[in-house]
Parts: sequence; C-alpha cells; structure tokens
Amino acid sequence: MRTRLAVSLIATSLLASTAAFAQSTTVEGAANGAAAGGAVAGPVGAMVGGTVGAAVGAAVEIPNAVITSIDAERAPSVVVRERVVVGEPLPDTVELRPVPRYTEYRYAVVNDRRVIVDPRTRRVIKIIE
Repeated sequence: MRTRLAVSLIATSLLASTAAFAQSTTVEGAANGAAAGGAVAGPVGAMVGGTVGAAVGAAVEIPNAVITSIDAERAPSVVVRERVVVGEPLPDTVELRPVPRYTEYRYAVVNDRRVIVDPRTRRVIKIIE
C-alpha cells in the first residue's frame, strides 16, 4: 500500500510539472524522472518516474528541421515585459509567424530570442538560445 501511494505521488508530481520538463528530450526526461522517482520511492519509483519522464520528454521534442528553418528567417524582435517561459502563453500583442513546412508550429522573436509556439494555445514550446 505504501509503495502504491508513493508511486502515485511520483507520477502525479511528474505529470503536473510538465513545464519543468518541457525542454527535456526523451533521454533527459527519463533520467530526470528516474532520479526523482528513485529519491522518493526507491527502485519502483525510479522505474515509474523514468517512464513518465520519458513520455513527457517525447511529447515536446521538436524536429531539428523546425529550429534550423526559423534560424534562416529574419523577423524583428518584439519587446515583452513579462517573462517568456516555456509552458506559458505569449501575450496577444506578439505576432506569431509561420514555420516553413511545419504548420503545427509558429514562432516569434521576443526580447531577441526565438521562441517556438503552439499556435492553438500560444504557449511557448521551446526557447532557442
């Protein structure tokens, strides 16, 4: 019973904090999830945490072609006072530009950094440094 509770808590906390894992790759997500799970519930927690972390990491991977295609684009930077953070939406005042050949993404240049955005929610998926 104790193990089930610990595993449930780990899975819930990992799923609830997807913004923290939003820029992780599958491998990094699995490693981070396993470390967090192992710290809380030992070997069983590490297995569950690794699986959940890998799933979260895989869900946000962006093809390298998307990143390279927007690197070639020239767009003016927009100044935004709010912090631009992965998982948070961009203000309505920021114009989202199409990503060539990838209709499921948009991008913007905000505070001199390129950001990839989900056009349906305007949430930042990745910040390119």
